[in-house]
Amino acid sequence: MTHDVIVALAVLGVVGQAILVVVGLSALLAAFGLRRPLDLAREAAWGYELWLAFLVAATATAGSLFFSEVAGFVPCELCWYQRICMFPLSIMTLLMALANDHRAARYLLPLPIVGAGVAVYHLLVERGVVGQSKACLASAPGGCATHWINELGYVTIPVLTLTSFLLVTVFLLFAIFDLDPAGARA
Repeated sequence: MTHDVIVALAVLGVVGQAILVVVGLSALLAAFGLRRPLDLAREAAWGYELWLAFLVAATATAGSLFFSEVAGFVPCELCWYQRICMFPLSIMTLLMALANDHRAARYLLPLPIVGAGVAVYHLLVERGVVGQSKACLASAPGGCATHWINELGYVTIPVLTLTSFLLVTVFLLFAIFDLDPAGARA
């Protein structure tokens, strides 16, 4: 059962990465004057930005707790820093979505941005590009470079975390720079 859940989380991660690629390409096209693809992406999320951010944050939080509490993976120091950024997002995005408070999204934006930075650093440690600190080695068996999972040849826990933080960032940005039903900037 544990492996099935890990595969399901990896598949969700790949779906999230596909969404990020579409939004990223749309943003790139918008930078060159072709705004329609980005507007279509924003319209697709219209009214659900905060709920989508909550869904991603809650899934990431549940996945993190599954890895440590059910699968028995010991979180390393960098995992804890990422949890510090992700866990509050689950609660705050839910409260914002329930209140339909898009204005508060700007105050949450630093959490997924800092979390994404830690996830990138964790990926660099995991891939051997950056050496582990002594704190990493002491925090978990094998330290921060341990590959607790490796699905589809590249999906590891830091990859899933980075994907989650980037998705939450995109949805919060969509909430901040929201569209009204007529497609005008709010």
